[in-house]
Amino acid sequence: MNIKILTPEYVVFEGEVDSVLLPGKNGGFHIMKNHAGIVSSLIGGKVKLFTKSIDEVYAKNFTKENEKDSVFSYPIKSGVVEFNHNKGIILCE
Repeated sequence: MNIKILTPEYVVFEGEVDSVLLPGKNGGFHIMKNHAGIVSSLIGGKVKLFTKSIDEVYAKNFTKENEKDSVFSYPIKSGVVEFNHNKGIILCE
């Protein structure tokens, strides 16, 4: 599935991922391939991408959670996510 993460200043990430874990207002939630369409607000926390690797253009924006799994995190203050037809956009600050 394709995910794009944007801030007002720049594109944080754009590419294919296996899944994404997001900090929702009512708790964290995981979006996987073929997830139903969703629009949700996000609170402060970490956006976690589950993917084999991140293009080096975007790698500077992320912290690798651990060496065993391919989980990369990006801290946000707030935001909104829209996901539909295996494409998602995350607008955040």
